[in-house]
Amino acid sequence: MFRPTYPIHTRRLTLRPFTMGDLDPLWGYQRLPEVAEHMLWEPRDLMQVTVALQRMVKEDRLAREGDCLSLAVVERATGVLVGQVELVWLSDRSGQGEIGYVLDPRYQGAGLATEAAREVLRLGFDGLRLHRVIGRCSAANTASAALLERLGMRREAHFRQNQLVKDAWRDEYVYAMLRADWS
Repeated sequence: MFRPTYPIHTRRLTLRPFTMGDLDPLWGYQRLPEVAEHMLWEPRDLMQVTVALQRMVKEDRLAREGDCLSLAVVERATGVLVGQVELVWLSDRSGQGEIGYVLDPRYQGAGLATEAAREVLRLGFDGLRLHRVIGRCSAANTASAALLERLGMRREAHFRQNQLVKDAWRDEYVYAMLRADWS
């Protein structure tokens, strides 16, 4: 089992487990159409965010493959919740994981998502000792693709019209990094 020591501090951020006290700021951005645009879900109402948060509150460790570590991203200077990051343990046998992130649009463009995602990569490689970590995004989400590239991940695939999302076919990019690339 892998459970990080909390809180985790980066230069500008604190990563920590979610609490039910995070409901208002989480709903503040998960209800926005521009946030849901590239997600698998539509803008969420308060009940949908509450259910999602109840799940994320329990995701503070990785005990077995299939588990998800969901962390609140908090700006250190203000104490404001600005987003979320996650690490999914895809395979124990082959040492595979996946990162994901969502940032409140008011805090985008300042490198905060990159800083948080870099720390989650560190948790995957140095903490869980993963061999390979992937990141996936809609091919239309150029900001997310650029973030994965800034992390040093390599685009390994462009799947054309591989997902039917919100009644439309979506292209998907898959990026990856090996532990050897991280070191």
